[in-house]
Amino acid sequence: QCTYLEIEQAERTHAVVLSRPAWLWGAEMGANEHGVCVGNEGVWTREPLGEDEALLGMDLVRLGLERGSSAREALEVMAALLEHYGQGGSCKEEPVPFVYHNTFLLADRTEAWVLETAGRYWAAQRIQEGSRNISNQLSIGKEITAEHAGLRQRARSQGWWRGDGEFSFTEVFSLTHQPARMEAAKARYRAGKELLRQHAGHITAETFMAILRDKASGICVDSEGFRTAGSMVSVLPRDPALPCVHFFTATPDPSRSVFKPFIFVAGLKPVPQVRSPTFRDDPAKQIPRFQSTVDRRHELYRRHQAALELMERDQEQGQKLLQTLRDLEKQGLEGMNALLGGTVAPRPDELADLFFDCVDAEMKFYT
Repeated sequence: QCTYLEIEQAERTHAVVLSRPAWLWGAEMGANEHGVCVGNEGVWTREPLGEDEALLGMDLVRLGLERGSSAREALEVMAALLEHYGQGGSCKEEPVPFVYHNTFLLADRTEAWVLETAGRYWAAQRIQEGSRNISNQLSIGKEITAEHAGLRQRARSQGWWRGDGEFSFTEVFSLTHQPARMEAAKARYRAGKELLRQHAGHITAETFMAILRDKASGICVDSEGFRTAGSMVSVLPRDPALPCVHFFTATPDPSRSVFKPFIFVAGLKPVPQVRSPTFRDDPAKQIPRFQSTVDRRHELYRRHQAALELMERDQEQGQKLLQTLRDLEKQGLEGMNALLGGTVAPRPDELADLFFDCVDAEMKFYT
């Protein structure tokens, strides 16, 4: 059972860790036990938006992670399900539908891909070197590695492409007149590209955390009634003997949040403080949907929000708290760097408790 649709079950699924809006089934980003990571962004294209309930892009993120043991396999799963079921339905927990198509980043220890969609149509680009970012707009040009079998025929039949010359997915499927939010996305995309270029050749987890906290570029948003909801950074070592490390904030506004490390090991300790509550008569599951509201905040989110209010009220106290949080994050990063560098070898039970312990430490600072 996905957010709106029930689809056929797979014979087996992989263990996943997800950062997701609490009301739906899918996820905005996450990882699986094989070191596959997927994240998505909304886009608007020339293909009509599907207000009929189908798969959400966020459902596809989770399905790719649950059913793909590599980035390529996750991509194949997502593309096949998109072609079969389509994408559509509201992506927001509000009575007025908010609908978009999706672009995805996929990576594992050895490969990285960008998958971009327009309705049931899609194009994918394998990233061979360097860095790559996405941001609420189509970005695959002529460098298409794989595509929907009917993609070019669709473009010709709609008069978007004459059929001669090179085919650029972005040029053909992007809207002629972009919505205002797409214009802002262009600047964000360029800024992300430039920030990555500045660190080319020596990008670390800390580099990504700094980029995700960049407010000047609009990558980190905390105004106009909208806040970057959660952030994730993953380190995927090429050496299969080393574990993949996934850092999650589990709270909004990364500039005032702590990235906490998570590693897939046997016997993981549950972390109820970052699990949102469930509701028997959930307004997201009643038809018509979203007719009432419920408080979905988990315990860490509630305490973090109270701390943000304190930071805004009392700047001096706020700075002290922020510094304490940064020190906590630094400890986690140093521990993970030592683990990946081979200078420490934690016991499996320590790794099983790792994320719980980090969340617990953060909660204590808020009280």
